[in-house]
Amino acid sequence: MKKIINKLIVAIAFTVIAVSCKKADLALNNPFVDVNNLGKGAYITFNSAINYNLNFAAIGTSKVGVKVDAYDNGIKIKEIKLYVYKGSSADPKAWKYIKTVPYNGTTELSATGSEIATAYGTTTGALFSPGQFYTFYNQVVTEDGRTFDLSNTPGALESSSNYNASFRWTAYVVCPFTGGMTGTYKVIQDDWADWAVGDLVTVTDGPAVNQINLTKVWPNPAYGDPKDPLVVKVDPATGAATLATNNVIFADYGQLTSAYVPSSGTLGYVFSCTGYIGLKIGLKYGSTDYGPMALILQKQ
Repeated sequence: MKKIINKLIVAIAFTVIAVSCKKADLALNNPFVDVNNLGKGAYITFNSAINYNLNFAAIGTSKVGVKVDAYDNGIKIKEIKLYVYKGSSADPKAWKYIKTVPYNGTTELSATGSEIATAYGTTTGALFSPGQFYTFYNQVVTEDGRTFDLSNTPGALESSSNYNASFRWTAYVVCPFTGGMTGTYKVIQDDWADWAVGDLVTVTDGPAVNQINLTKVWPNPAYGDPKDPLVVKVDPATGAATLATNNVIFADYGQLTSAYVPSSGTLGYVFSCTGYIGLKIGLKYGSTDYGPMALILQKQ
């Protein structure tokens, strides 16, 4: 705390310039004048989510996935190849192949923890830990043998919600919250700079079930006085965290300081299975908004 204070042009159904280049009679000045010079591609649209959380407590059988549909005016889709990457990568060479799913109307694209580990050529125990995220990439294969994915389609097609395109989706490794978080924690990161990396702080449970209390962490008593309790509530199914009271005035550092939930809607995760607390809490010092500040703690 003391350190802180002192493009949208998308051709519907894929205007594929490469296809137009196959024609010998393209208009020299503007080949886009004649629609016959253009080709069609294919893509899938998002229908619904199945699940985005891999349960660390049953990682092998835990399943994540989405349901998709083909874009109506594209060429016919034969099948969809599902790939995964630990983290995120736009390079298809880095993706790990999981499986091929025949397309037949609304289609489920899903994978279990065991399938992901097999794609990486390792075991679930060696691959997964809470807090990780995995990005899944959908590659459509048309009946004429062409493939379309994130790497060979216009970026604006994915970025515009109007097209509802489903090129990729993300899943997180989580573990159920069972409480029992009271104890001593080592500071891994504190963007608010109340504590240095390696400092030891105290976290307590409650006051209600599925909650932790950070009042003994922020504020550091050397810099500020506590006001209302800084309490984080935790989803017992996933460990996802948010504030028990939004815009809570939790400290007086010379000016009243409040905590709020960032625009993402969550703070991060609290994993009782590993004693990990990883949060990004929005902070306002008086009228100055410092935005989300990371606080990462590991139980000792």
